[in-house]
Amino acid sequence: MAINLQKGQKIDIGLTKLTVGLGWDPNEGTGHDFDLDASAIMINSERKLITENHFVFYNNLKSPDNSLEHTGDDPSGGNSDGDDDESIIVDLEKVGAEVQEILFVVTIEDFEARKQNFGQVRNSYIRLVNNQTNEEIAKYELDEDFSIETGVEFGRLYKKDNKWKFEASGIGYKADLGFFLEKYYHGTIIK
Repeated sequence: MAINLQKGQKIDIGLTKLTVGLGWDPNEGTGHDFDLDASAIMINSERKLITENHFVFYNNLKSPDNSLEHTGDDPSGGNSDGDDDESIIVDLEKVGAEVQEILFVVTIEDFEARKQNFGQVRNSYIRLVNNQTNEEIAKYELDEDFSIETGVEFGRLYKKDNKWKFEASGIGYKADLGFFLEKYYHGTIIK
């Protein structure tokens, strides 16, 4: 039985092989397709991105330790038909020891030119699926009205007492992919 998570709720996940599925439905009639992009950011104990290659997204589909694999970009949101729009396959047994958190964010590509924000997106969610049984174990549905936000941290896997847990975050930003890279990058800021 899947757990319906509330914002800020934390759970023990109790498995090592899972898929993080993210989904959304753009409102019709906005004049442009919505290109939402799911990403995973692998950070250390100082909350910094370990290397650029630990930022997994449509242009970098695998983490260096092969623990994360992005299944690919859905540039219109039309490929899902009610299912996950984008997914990231996770194998926690392969995650490098330096990784303390994996943040899952969704951003809207080209939001300025298209005048788009998360207030125009409905049915947004993040869910965890057990890869061995294909059963959904937890789901967090974003129910806030993010009327100016263009990037949302949906949730995070984090290590506590050497066990992986999940937290439903639901934190919105007026941001694009580059914002998250800059926010967590430990070296020179990339423009």
